[in-house]
Amino acid sequence: MTFKLTNFAAIFLLALVTGVFWGTWFTLTRSIETFSAAEFIHIGKTIIANVAWPMRIIMPLCIVFMILSTWLYPQKKSGGFYFSATACVLIIVVLLITLLVEVPIDNQIKTWTASTVPSGWEAIRERWQFFHTARTFVSLASFGSLALAIIFQKEKG
Repeated sequence: MTFKLTNFAAIFLLALVTGVFWGTWFTLTRSIETFSAAEFIHIGKTIIANVAWPMRIIMPLCIVFMILSTWLYPQKKSGGFYFSATACVLIIVVLLITLLVEVPIDNQIKTWTASTVPSGWEAIRERWQFFHTARTFVSLASFGSLALAIIFQKEKG
């Protein structure tokens, strides 16, 4: 029962994390270059304000439950176990992209106004866009890998 509850928590939290990235990519990132500097700053500050604190809680919990799910996986030498371990590695890559690239850019954007936007801001936006896209698809791969691990899991007899 512990394994099932851990799997549920892991996949649920990963769905939330992946959903935040997918939603932003699907609704914003694909057309971000069409926004003026003022629109980009406004949207960026709004998104940062909405997700920064919740993601500081949800993402670490997600990683903890994913690691626990992998650790509790009954068949350690099975394809499902390796899918689960891969999902953990991928979500850690997502965390690293977030902390090393996206958050520093977000911290810059938080200081901008339409009248103080730096020259070359488009290059910063393009860097954010590239890494957000990468982070989104790595998180989707993590979700798919964890889903496969759960689907292929067989209970101990």
